[in-house]
Amino acid sequence: MRAVWLKGFGGPEVLVAGDAPDLVAGPGQALIEVAFASITFVETQFRATGAGPYPGQVKLPMIPGNGVGGVVTAVGADVDKALVGRRVVSATGGSGGYAERAVVDAGGLVEVPDSLGLDSAVALMADGRTAVMLIRAAGLRGGERVLVEAAAGGVGTLLVQLARAAGARVVAAAGGRRKIELARELGAEVTVDYREPGWTERVREAVGGVDVVFDGVGGTIGRSSFDLLDRGGRMVVFGLASGAWTDISDETAADRAVTLIRPRPTPEELREFVETALAEAAAGRLRPVIGQRFPLERAADAHTAIQSRATIGKTLLEAR
Repeated sequence: MRAVWLKGFGGPEVLVAGDAPDLVAGPGQALIEVAFASITFVETQFRATGAGPYPGQVKLPMIPGNGVGGVVTAVGADVDKALVGRRVVSATGGSGGYAERAVVDAGGLVEVPDSLGLDSAVALMADGRTAVMLIRAAGLRGGERVLVEAAAGGVGTLLVQLARAAGARVVAAAGGRRKIELARELGAEVTVDYREPGWTERVREAVGGVDVVFDGVGGTIGRSSFDLLDRGGRMVVFGLASGAWTDISDETAADRAVTLIRPRPTPEELREFVETALAEAAAGRLRPVIGQRFPLERAADAHTAIQSRATIGKTLLEAR
């Protein structure tokens, strides 16, 4: 089968397409004919340095990729054979996703509703799960002013929609006119370009302060967002797209009566978050934005595009 190999850490060029051995589903496993593979920002960081959410498990060469969607073509022992032919999404455990086929834990399969495309389902698997988790962790109330950082990204576009559906007044912060326009189309009441000086003043002019911040960027942008919070606000911290977490001490937050929220979901909760995101999309209440698609062999180009900050929404690899 065809796959993309990571043979060393570095720039996108270290991702090289090549052949890989055919796979067989073992006990408790399922074999998926992959249609689409997800690419996350975390994966670009892992490719560059080897740092990531799977410490101690990296042995090079390897096939990267943690999220896939496709059709189950075979199952191993002790797995329900009725799964064969089902359309599913699944995590791979951190490797094996950038390939034409993937073997996964059958217990982790999530079936895709008939009315939802596999591409949309893959776009929602990681980002939809995260967005649903964050919205619930924030405990949004109608009329609250909510700031979404990186509002045109994979998670950000979903947060804008979910926060709006919860009755919040959404302030979208993103970089560049194209991204600002997308956030507005998705329902943001106020949009600001955080690459421009004085963006926080424009937020204050529009809505005063904010009640909730979804911080997926970190660094100086995260700190500026924190400063926009009124007393008693909540800051939901989940990402460091800038390369650094927002530096807010518990003492600083307490002085402002701000609650710092860092969700720690259980595996069971994560699965339910995926199922909720897929159901909302199947019902037409949530729209994943797939901004870029690349053939499997061009995984390096996909990583380059994500790192350039020019992408919008989700980036997918097409394995078929």
